[in-house]
Amino acid sequence: MAERNEKVVALNVKLAPVNQSDQPVSANYTTVGAAQGIAYLDFGFLEPAALGAVARGAREGKTLPETLNGKLVVRVALPLDVLLRLQQQLQQVAEGLRGQVRRSQGKMKS
Repeated sequence: MAERNEKVVALNVKLAPVNQSDQPVSANYTTVGAAQGIAYLDFGFLEPAALGAVARGAREGKTLPETLNGKLVVRVALPLDVLLRLQQQLQQVAEGLRGQVRRSQGKMKS
């Protein structure tokens, strides 16, 4: 199989909001699934009190609920190549955050 020489080009992209798409939404739960070349990212919100109750129940050895109800905040469908670019961007952000945490921990020890 021949290798493709892919060139990375940086562009300034401006996204115009539609309806209230520029307003942030809160999500504390995510799932990712893929089918037929499309990745589906579901962002949801579970009540923190419910999460806490489940965590306490698990620590205490209680029977956990079969289902935990939450709200679907948004579903995003991405072609797999876009998912891979998102993964690279998330990795870069995570590495930057790790560096910030290490620096702040180093200052606290001093």
